Amino acid sequence: MNRLALKLILVLFVATLLTGLSSRVFAQEPIVLGVPTSLGFLEGKEGLFCVNMAVDEINAAGGVKVGGTMRPFRVVAIDARGAEPGVPVAEVIKAHKKLILEDKANFIAFGSFRSEAAIACMDLVSQYKIPMLLGTAMSPEMQKKITEEYDKYKHTFRVCLNAVYLIKYLGGTMAYLNKQFGFTKVFIMDQDVAWARKTGDLMISMVFEKMGWQVVGRQTYPTGASDFSSGLMKAKAGGAQVILPIFDMPQSGILVKQWNSMKVPALMAGFISPLAGPAAWKTFDEKIDGAINAIFEIGNVPVQKVPRSVEFYQKYQKRYGKPIEAGHSPAPAYEMVYILKEAIERAGSIDGDAVVNELEKTDRQGAMGRIRFGKDHQVIYGEDPNETAMGCMIQWRKGKRIVVYPEAIAEGKIALPEGLKSLK
Repeated sequence: MNRLALKLILVLFVATLLTGLSSRVFAQEPIVLGVPTSLGFLEGKEGLFCVNMAVDEINAAGGVKVGGTMRPFRVVAIDARGAEPGVPVAEVIKAHKKLILEDKANFIAFGSFRSEAAIACMDLVSQYKIPMLLGTAMSPEMQKKITEEYDKYKHTFRVCLNAVYLIKYLGGTMAYLNKQFGFTKVFIMDQDVAWARKTGDLMISMVFEKMGWQVVGRQTYPTGASDFSSGLMKAKAGGAQVILPIFDMPQSGILVKQWNSMKVPALMAGFISPLAGPAAWKTFDEKIDGAINAIFEIGNVPVQKVPRSVEFYQKYQKRYGKPIEAGHSPAPAYEMVYILKEAIERAGSIDGDAVVNELEKTDRQGAMGRIRFGKDHQVIYGEDPNETAMGCMIQWRKGKRIVVYPEAIAEGKIALPEGLKSLK
């Protein structure tokens, strides 16, 4: 037998051995992650991408150790369409029920897009003892239900930012604008959905009233609205120095175009979903200079002072050939898969109650900073990435997103664009 034949036999033997090992690992029943979201929205689409990215990494490394057995994750996604106008909560509940009863989901990852639906689904996952990790819905009502009826609602956790933490980041930004530029007048424009309405309410009661700001007006728009000129005219007439937008619908980008074309002399500072990602500069014809926008979780934007946020951002870009555009949800979607993996391995089981006990012990340094749950099952956000998860505020400057708040991770200070310097 010549050397070439021996090499061929050796190669075939090694290949057979590896195939056997792989089949033994993945012959085990997969752990099913049900992902019900709204795929017509950027946050839902990119969030699912990140769930898949984390699952592929974990499976490539051998899977999840459950007791003495290695098991792979498997993703079953469904477009629950809960963020679309007119889709009833009952349809979103139906989608969750399908994942649990027909697709045999062991866990709900990422959860419902809208808070209205996510809160309604808490009863369903409680009934079947299926742990659910939320990555988009933001209403603090979820935490209230857990705090008041822990035994009933303990299966629900939230990894993403909630409305109260968003208030703290927006409030800190408003305090800076007051101290630096003397601003005291604001006009609020928000979307008619639970998290946005609640954010607007809390900004008034927790920030503006306490800081002595004058709210010169507020206008709420239904999901799908595409003309914001009436609110902008009211803001201008009221002498607003700051416009606080609170929107997550794709059409909200039109607000920025109208703000620019109408030359409203007020700083745009809040959250507009299409304004968060790097493509916004070209999408809005380079006319968003000076606008300040919230990034709900770092990692969705790379923060140089938090290396893991940069690592995550670069991995996403390499895998999908484009950067993250959503300011909310991708980083939590990725991290929650690893959070689940670690909790399952500590529990040695996929039993819902056992995993809940271990999820509560989560302490992980990830793309968003340090990830730990409070007693209300909300990940704790703050201003030090070594101690808490973090969101941030960015300001658009000549095509770049500059992190301007919180101070611990800031890359620059807030600056007024040329056309608004007369506001000082």
